[in-house]
Amino acid sequence: MALVTGESLKSELEMFDIACQDDYALDKMVEQCICNRIQADEMVLEWVAYSTTKNGLKLTVDTLEQFEHEVTDQHIDTEEEEENLLDSYSTPAKGSQKRALTTPEHPHSKRSAALLASPGLLLSPASFSPSSTPSQKYSQRGGKGEVVVTFGAVQGTRWAGRKAPGAGVELELLEGPEDSLRCSYKYMFQRLRDVRNVLTEKIEELGEGLKSHFNIEEFSPVSLPAQDGITVLGQVCCDSNGKLNAQSVLLEAGPEQGGQQVPVDLSELKEYSLFPGQVVVMEGMNTTGRKLMASKLHEVICVCSSVIWHTFSHVIAEPMNVLVACGPYTPSDSLTFDPLLDLINVIVRDRPDVCLLLGPFVDSKHEQIEKAQVTETFEAIFTRCIDSIVDGTKSVGCRLVFVPSQRDIHHHFIYPQPPFTLPNLNKDQAQRVTLVPDPCTLLIDGVTFGLTSTDILFHMGAEEISCGSGSDRFSRILKHMLTQRSYYPLYPPVEEVNMDYEKFQSFGQLPLTPDVLIIPSELRYFVKNVVGCVCVNPGRLTKGQVGGTYSRLLIQRSATSEDEKRVSPCLAAQVVKI
Repeated sequence: MALVTGESLKSELEMFDIACQDDYALDKMVEQCICNRIQADEMVLEWVAYSTTKNGLKLTVDTLEQFEHEVTDQHIDTEEEEENLLDSYSTPAKGSQKRALTTPEHPHSKRSAALLASPGLLLSPASFSPSSTPSQKYSQRGGKGEVVVTFGAVQGTRWAGRKAPGAGVELELLEGPEDSLRCSYKYMFQRLRDVRNVLTEKIEELGEGLKSHFNIEEFSPVSLPAQDGITVLGQVCCDSNGKLNAQSVLLEAGPEQGGQQVPVDLSELKEYSLFPGQVVVMEGMNTTGRKLMASKLHEVICVCSSVIWHTFSHVIAEPMNVLVACGPYTPSDSLTFDPLLDLINVIVRDRPDVCLLLGPFVDSKHEQIEKAQVTETFEAIFTRCIDSIVDGTKSVGCRLVFVPSQRDIHHHFIYPQPPFTLPNLNKDQAQRVTLVPDPCTLLIDGVTFGLTSTDILFHMGAEEISCGSGSDRFSRILKHMLTQRSYYPLYPPVEEVNMDYEKFQSFGQLPLTPDVLIIPSELRYFVKNVVGCVCVNPGRLTKGQVGGTYSRLLIQRSATSEDEKRVSPCLAAQVVKI
């Protein structure tokens, strides 16, 4: 176990935008890490999960003692109960290797206590909850409209849509309606062999690309003893239920290479970045057949979107303005939709051409939702929320794209997630509204957008290990997504992601490297260019009881030919405080 220091904890806290100047609090966290044998990154992830459920609890010695009592002790008790249960069925063995679980989702009933039809305003607080009052912290927030991240040539940029926003914008799913996830489907009928087949096909598919790119004649079986250097193909996995580390890495081959697992020694690799589920090619020695001494690591290459690019090769004179926002759209201490109303005012002011709005719209993690302190069904709240957006932006005429989230309590708790259904939209509204699944790849005026509301950055950030890679963690994870050609390359997924692998094989893959990847997360907002793809984390519109951020992009595709180098269509981007 690596030594945990106050500096290492401070560095991990800064990744989540948590400032801590209290040395006593840092010392307390160090003490908790040592006593509970927890690494700095795991400790911070536990604290973020805990403080989020407590409406953004501040980091102090007192709150850390409360955290230790409620979370750490509970984890220890849970592990002891599991060990006692196992011991009652078997002979005594080594202690449980299960790690402490993060805060689980709360799949409460989707029925509310009462049904009330209110003729008042669409987003009237009293119609949702009898005790709903506006959030004082949100209304007193500072920095409204402050630009916190810039990308590209933003100086002198006019953040407004075309003269007729939305008019003439070509917007469609890349795969086409017939090959896209368009409606709900039956799940919870998944067989283990079907999951295995999906993973095997992924290994073989990416392996063919690696073999061709690196001129590899053939792959060797991973567990066959050989006195010469070998090249093997497989999927990275962990040797236990714990977190992946440099000593617990296994490489699992596909059926064509024997389908077995072999431990991997990474000591000779100068740099690497690995996570469970990653498909890689390794070169090395395996003289005994029981351990691979890796000497070289090959990663999958990205798939360019040049085919789509050249299909739309004419010049658009005016740039396209795209606004991106991700829920929750209410503060954590109130069911008022004040942040959403402020966002609608921004849309009316800036008149973007396209608005990409990602869930949750009715957040299952909201305290009043969890306690069923609402006077309407969740579906009714959602419908009025969407109606307010559609009606409130009618004068703008912008195209609206709605992406569901697994935190939307009224919607299907499955990944990939089917699109929302809005049967009551009239003809004019339906022409402006596009309902898409999570995840999806959109084609907007010839520019490819990858969209997902699932927090893969947070999930992979807790599992990835690296050494000497040089780049920041966000860039590494984003590159993994693009090279693994998947919106969710982590296997096994975290407990809160209910994965249907047959649908995931069809609808959860990245068919190409998009021009823009929208990937909202609890982690700090950013805009980055990763292997030619502009990756945007717009943040969330609310962060606990206070306001969060949204993003805006200026897109213009230019004329290009087969011989010219492709230029990113994203001219500029900003992340702005609501």
